[in-house]
Amino acid sequence: MDVVLFSRANQVDDVTLVAAFALGDEQASVAFVRRFQDSVYGLALSVTREPALAEDVSQEVFVRAWRAAGSYDPRRASVRTWLLTITRNAAIDAVRARRTTPATDATLERLIDVTLRSDAGPDDPEQRALTTLESERALRRLRALPPEQARAVALAVFGGCTAAEIGRQENIPLGTAKTRIRSGLRRLRDSLKEERRDGSPPR
Repeated sequence: MDVVLFSRANQVDDVTLVAAFALGDEQASVAFVRRFQDSVYGLALSVTREPALAEDVSQEVFVRAWRAAGSYDPRRASVRTWLLTITRNAAIDAVRARRTTPATDATLERLIDVTLRSDAGPDDPEQRALTTLESERALRRLRALPPEQARAVALAVFGGCTAAEIGRQENIPLGTAKTRIRSGLRRLRDSLKEERRDGSPPR
């Protein structure tokens, strides 16, 4: 009987599966983890760059997903996008908890890339191309900023850091962190306005 139940859980669509997962159905839970574990681990590894930490993050992701499954709304995002958003947030939390030195440019670029790529499905080449283009544009805009403002904006917007967390990571006062975020965002808004007027991408 267990084999039959598992087989059925393994064959249902994603939305039905997450609904059963929310109810704590054991067979659905196993099927849910098996269906998405590779995607979750892959994204966690892309962010953390540490296999052991990525495994810990993956376990945390499925715990968070189970707690949030009851409020999942298929009208807002696919199950995969919803789960990868949880993954990205959990991975960023794990990296921030371990980080004791200022973020490097390479770390920020990887964070931006992973953030923009996570909404593109593995079999969606058009969406992958669009997100790649958006990633390149975002990086160009950030590189046009003074480095300290670029780091503050990237950590705030893509990393989800608060001004206080950025201050600690960059070893600067809270007021300075807030000023860098505000100034950087203001410059980005001006850059976007010029881009829309000119009809050309930023250089």
